[in-house]
Amino acid sequence: MEQNYFVHESSYVDEGCIIGEGTKIWHFSHVMKGCTIGNRCNIGQNVVISPGVVLGNGVKIQNNVSVYTGVICEDGVFLGPSCVFTNVINPRAFIERKNEYRKTTIKTGASLGANCTIVCGHDIGKYAFVGAGSVVTKNVPDYAMVYGTPARIHGYVCQCGEKLDFADGHAVCPACGKKYKMNHNAEVEEII
Repeated sequence: MEQNYFVHESSYVDEGCIIGEGTKIWHFSHVMKGCTIGNRCNIGQNVVISPGVVLGNGVKIQNNVSVYTGVICEDGVFLGPSCVFTNVINPRAFIERKNEYRKTTIKTGASLGANCTIVCGHDIGKYAFVGAGSVVTKNVPDYAMVYGTPARIHGYVCQCGEKLDFADGHAVCPACGKKYKMNHNAEVEEII
């Protein structure tokens, strides 16, 4: 069967992986057994995707990222250069804790900035934006813009990535015109 994705000759893809059409895997990367990678993904240089990781369609992973077992990236996720995931809360070199891996989901359209760290067991909401160098220690809501150490909410962003200004619980994106409201639980929702 003809391969409908690209793998650079310096990279390795273990047996038992599912890789979607149009995906590109660049220099010195390793996709480990049991991974599922969607269509049209772009996996940069020196990326490791650990066993069982799931990537949706259109995921873009920049250079020097290790996506560890337990991480799920939904469609359209962006992982910035050298961003970091963990999968165990209290690692020790001399104690195996593979049965303690915690699940982390990066939801549709979310972006993680360069060198940020996502502590395992915390989900990133859809279209959320995590600033470069941030350390995420709790769940990030949909559309939230977080940064700092630890990361805190400093506003909200549109699906297109522009900052939203809420007045009376409503916002209109200055770039694309999408409309949003803040519901009674202080959660941002797109108005359709």
